[in-house]
Amino acid sequence: MTLFDATPEPPIRRTRCTLVLAYEGTEFHGFAAQPSVRTVEGELTQALGRILRAAPANLACAGRTDAGVHAWGQVVSFDADMEVETERLRDAVNGMLAPEVVVRDAELVDPDFDARRSARWRHYRYTIVNRPAPDPFLARYAWWVAAPLDLHALHLAADPFVGEHDFAAFCRRGSEGSRSVRRVLESRWKDLGDGVLQYEIRANAFCWQMVRSIVGTLVEAGTGKRRPGEITSILRSKDRAHAGAVAPPHGLCLWEVGYSS
Repeated sequence: MTLFDATPEPPIRRTRCTLVLAYEGTEFHGFAAQPSVRTVEGELTQALGRILRAAPANLACAGRTDAGVHAWGQVVSFDADMEVETERLRDAVNGMLAPEVVVRDAELVDPDFDARRSARWRHYRYTIVNRPAPDPFLARYAWWVAAPLDLHALHLAADPFVGEHDFAAFCRRGSEGSRSVRRVLESRWKDLGDGVLQYEIRANAFCWQMVRSIVGTLVEAGTGKRRPGEITSILRSKDRAHAGAVAPPHGLCLWEVGYSS
């Protein structure tokens, strides 16, 4: 090297960050970025681009929620070509996107961490208001079902989902074969009182519309339209036509993502 040689620039140090997000999904067309429509990923990417002065690279999310679905514990990871102070990043994003999208936590992680691939399980909650009249204060976050639901029947119908099954009957058409095999770790109902019911399901992964299809079928069992004992045969059929209608999106919330067993 001579005095006239250009001094090599130091390599860019890339930092991998993870965010825990909560968002109110009513006005979003889902999480994943789409052209010409408002999405959570689109809004987040724009905000991070302004804060970091460059678009985040390798952005991944734990669960691509559909239009109208909410989240309390969505997890995203991304790379930034700069040093990041996580508290300042959290506050800056919240200053731009809150209250619709809120960063609950931010931290630096190992370079091999991936919000989607590193996840061991996802936990969803679905809320139902089971009263003769709807509740205006829960209308954006719960499905109003006026017909009385038999809680015992709901419990019986929820049990067969636990374990590893092919959920083709409960996934949007096209998610068939080995791609629809999932392992459910928890499937149960909670009675919160005053006609508010909550369905909790935790699995290693979910296929498209799986939770909402399960809830729609469970509600049919709760209203007496089908017997709880039919659930096993529906699973074995692997035929979407045998399951119930898809429950509306606004009752669903991605509650938590786990990265250890």
